[in-house]
Amino acid sequence: MKIRTLLLLAATHGFVGFVGFAGGIYALPILTAPPAPNTAAITTAALKAQYSAEFSRELKDSDALHWGEGTVSIGAKFITLEGSLAPGPDYKLYLSPEFVETEADFNRLKSTMVQVGDVNTFANFIVEVSPGVNPANFSTVIIWCESFGQFITSAKYQ
Repeated sequence: MKIRTLLLLAATHGFVGFVGFAGGIYALPILTAPPAPNTAAITTAALKAQYSAEFSRELKDSDALHWGEGTVSIGAKFITLEGSLAPGPDYKLYLSPEFVETEADFNRLKSTMVQVGDVNTFANFIVEVSPGVNPANFSTVIIWCESFGQFITSAKYQ
């Protein structure tokens, strides 16, 4: 075989391998996600919430692959979302004393935040708040992709 043919085969196979790997990273969290809580469960948990806010796609570091939208309710025992998030791996829910809408802001303020828990569903979620965490001490709820250090969305609730 000619060197040119070998290089062309290596490049095309490498490209297909990359596309397959990237597709797997995107699809795996969707395939392994547990069932999302239904609207009745979200409504029941949200009834006890002290605060409410809206996730929006229009934040500085939100883009076509990293976004959230819907109503987030923050209470002493549960934080819920009635809405949706862009699929992705290793999402964490944080509470912050300051509004954050960029990766740089998140990294700068991370030491002042508290990680509430994991977000494993992309359409509606309920995350339990640990007894030692008081949402009244914070003002913003944030979804962050821990694996890739990527800002997903946030909402200021007070």
